[in-house]
Amino acid sequence: MESKPKIAVIHPNSLCCLAMRSILADIAPFVGMFRNVEIASYNSMEEFEADEPHTAIHYFVAAEILADHLPFFAPQHRRCIVLVEGAAEDVPAEFRTVDLRRPERDLLKTFLAIHNAAHAAHGMRPRAEKEYAELLSPREKDVLALTVKGYINKEIADRLNISSATVVFHRRNICEKIGSRSIGRLTIYAVMNGIVDLREL
Repeated sequence: MESKPKIAVIHPNSLCCLAMRSILADIAPFVGMFRNVEIASYNSMEEFEADEPHTAIHYFVAAEILADHLPFFAPQHRRCIVLVEGAAEDVPAEFRTVDLRRPERDLLKTFLAIHNAAHAAHGMRPRAEKEYAELLSPREKDVLALTVKGYINKEIADRLNISSATVVFHRRNICEKIGSRSIGRLTIYAVMNGIVDLREL
């Protein structure tokens, strides 16, 4: 039986692995290349290598593991994101880095920016899967855009000239249609469908 493509998170901290898997799972439904991909985490390179087949389409790897296994990761640096805490001084320049000390919202923005940049480099426009593309009505998109920008219900109501109860109604519908109340997943949906621009967040 053929195995699923895999995204490997390799980090010695189990909580970091869990957080990364959660973020990537939020992104996966809206990113075609992550659809039907297994997200696996490992606390060491040895653990990763013991899991056959030990290949992945993308790697999210701790800086210290990268340093110890640079010959493995260097040839596939385009598929690697190095997880750092603070400055990335010891990471070779060809690798993209993500600072894990940043808030989750900033991490999501970083991952979406990396995804969009990868598409732009190949002349493609990032897009969501077709089944997700037109879930929301125009008014729901207005409410979602303001929600992910950080506005509260009363501010959204004032901006759209509707009642707060109507905002709550729309937000409930949005969450039901997208299948999540997570602000992270709502943000991903909004960015992937062109409802908001990353620069607006």
